[in-house]
Amino acid sequence: MCGRYAASRRPEDLVVEFEAANATGGQQLPLDYNVAPTKEVHAVLVRRGVRQLRVLKWGLVPSWAPDATGGARMINARAETLADKPAFRSALARRRCLIPADGWYEWAPSNDGPGRQPYFITPADGSLLAFAGLYEVRDDLVTCTIVTTAATGQLAAVHDRMPVVLGRARWAGWLDPESADPTRLLAPDAGILGGLELRPVGRAVGNVDNNGPSLIAPVPEIVPHRLF
Repeated sequence: MCGRYAASRRPEDLVVEFEAANATGGQQLPLDYNVAPTKEVHAVLVRRGVRQLRVLKWGLVPSWAPDATGGARMINARAETLADKPAFRSALARRRCLIPADGWYEWAPSNDGPGRQPYFITPADGSLLAFAGLYEVRDDLVTCTIVTTAATGQLAAVHDRMPVVLGRARWAGWLDPESADPTRLLAPDAGILGGLELRPVGRAVGNVDNNGPSLIAPVPEIVPHRLF
């Protein structure tokens, strides 16, 4: 799954990276090294034929939901069932987005004792990631979810799920509302996955009130865990 991630790029950098118009309305999100469900996040989407950077709330609320209280339960959407689940089926067809991130956090269980080791999973070269996402519009509330898939390679030793990370060559196809079969773009990208670093970080990230670049600083493993 993806329940926590880091996003420290400024909107002026994101519009250049994604070749998008700034449609945030001047809203400035803080640099966030501990993005948690229901927070406001940056997302890239296409509206009226224009690629735009917008601010959405993380936790999808379908347009037909009786109220907006259920978003925290839909922060992730499984790639394998997107086309079948009523909560995601319509968004998959017409409302897809990219969610910029520096990387995401997962917690690996201990092999020989209590406690879990948090890892920050991020490109070793410091480049930006783009998670596949879906969004929904309900009155004035625009919400999103991150698409996940089965973890592969060394990532599977930390957690059995991971966000779908889309390489630049797949961005346009995923965002295009007219794409006939967007699910074909959700296959794991070996090039991106091969360049990821699994960085042990401190337990402070487990508290959503903590923030700042110290959360992604490498530390000696607190809980020994064999990744291979």
